[in-house]
Amino acid sequence: MDGFCVALYIAFVAHLITPGSSTCLKGCSCTDETLGRSLLCMEAPMSQIPEDIPHNFTKIRVENCHLAELPRGAFSKVGALEFLWLNFNDITLMNIKSLQGLANLAELRLQGNKLTSVPWTAFQDTPKLKILDLKHNRLDVLPEHSLKHLAVLTYLDLSFNQLSVISKDVFINWPLYQKAVRVWAKEGLVSNVVLALHDNPWLCDCRLKGFVEFIRVVGPPIILMNSYLKCSGPASKTDNFFHKIQLKTCTKPVASAPETNISVAHGTNATLSCLVKARPGPTIEWMYSQKIIKGFTDENTYIDIRITKQTVYGITLEWRAATDNPAETWFTIHFGKYDSPKRETIYIGPGINSYSVNDLLPITKYEVCVTLRNHPPREGQCVVFVTGSDVSEMEQRERLIHIVVVVCVMVLSVPVGMYACTTEARFSCVESCGNVLRKRHWRSHNGNLQEAVSQGAESPCPESHGPESLGTFDSLQAASDEILCKNLQENAKKKHKSDDRCRGGSAAYLY
Repeated sequence: MDGFCVALYIAFVAHLITPGSSTCLKGCSCTDETLGRSLLCMEAPMSQIPEDIPHNFTKIRVENCHLAELPRGAFSKVGALEFLWLNFNDITLMNIKSLQGLANLAELRLQGNKLTSVPWTAFQDTPKLKILDLKHNRLDVLPEHSLKHLAVLTYLDLSFNQLSVISKDVFINWPLYQKAVRVWAKEGLVSNVVLALHDNPWLCDCRLKGFVEFIRVVGPPIILMNSYLKCSGPASKTDNFFHKIQLKTCTKPVASAPETNISVAHGTNATLSCLVKARPGPTIEWMYSQKIIKGFTDENTYIDIRITKQTVYGITLEWRAATDNPAETWFTIHFGKYDSPKRETIYIGPGINSYSVNDLLPITKYEVCVTLRNHPPREGQCVVFVTGSDVSEMEQRERLIHIVVVVCVMVLSVPVGMYACTTEARFSCVESCGNVLRKRHWRSHNGNLQEAVSQGAESPCPESHGPESLGTFDSLQAASDEILCKNLQENAKKKHKSDDRCRGGSAAYLY
């Protein structure tokens, strides 16, 4: 019976340490289907991709689980994976090697996340990808060669994002499009490609001319899910459909100045004029000593802001401002989470152009702005950044594994004389054996601690943290120590009764 309890306890501890060894992840469900094994995690308690996902899954669906990041090699051990759904999480970052090892992946769905950009070269690792769903994100840029590595795609959904201006070359340079057009022209048969681009804030000026013309003439093998794309700006074209507007060709800026050589006395003001013609309307910037400057009034002061250092928990910020009286200029730093309206304000005195912010949360998106004192932030005065991942939890887990392995070695060395004393069994065999191991471990390291407690010495036991502290990797050792201390205090009050009889309940002792 004693040997059975010890074996059961070891199996229980091993289960806590290596949950991946079980058939499924905690809070998820697993099914065996005709095409392979599936993992389904809906609203499961996880903030990052588990590292111990069994390698034999062909389908993984993790939704509404508050994932914040797709790190490097997130699913690299699941080489057989074909379908990956990560919809409705909080994914903000996608590592350039996040799809590493997924050579068999055919479908990737990232709907309803918070991606502002995608490392398109990441798809070099997914040569068989046919379905890519990125709708309901925050993508605002589509680089010219973004589709270069999606040569066999049959479905691409970029709807409900923040795309405003893209070039038609994005699709002209798409290897799939080039190949499909050639095959269609020769044979008339080719697999169609469904493309979704609707519900984006398209800015219909000359920069969108090529894309608008492409949409008008696009046909098989490219099929638009919704061909009625609408303009969101400028005001003269808002809500107009692409097929009803005419856009002019963009023209390069042409600049001229009435006077190019002006001499003034030291300390006096000078007015410089610059005339620029361009389409779309140009933005004029003045430069002095290789630095961009603007007017010196408080209403349009230019502030150059950048992050010079970033860690998991903090950043260092620097800024430069063109003001008429730098020695008396105060600044205000507006700082807070990106999606939160609440901002912390910090006032910086004259002559200071850097500030460090610490105690940030890992894998969290923040926004920081620098303005003149008591002025609200304006466009160009803010920086958005995302903190990195915290690896300390993994280090703590590794230390805990080492501790529990030592305990297991002690269990294996238990003498034959171990026995269990039971009356009315109120606790499970696992708990009884747990008390045995804890008391043996405690006695081996603390010697005459029980005698000191029984004589009235101050107890070294930590304060109880309640039942909610039990059941996690980080609290496992603390919970064991807490139970040991409680038992020692109770035994001290009994003043070392020599018979050590078991009273009321179930207990196990080592001698």
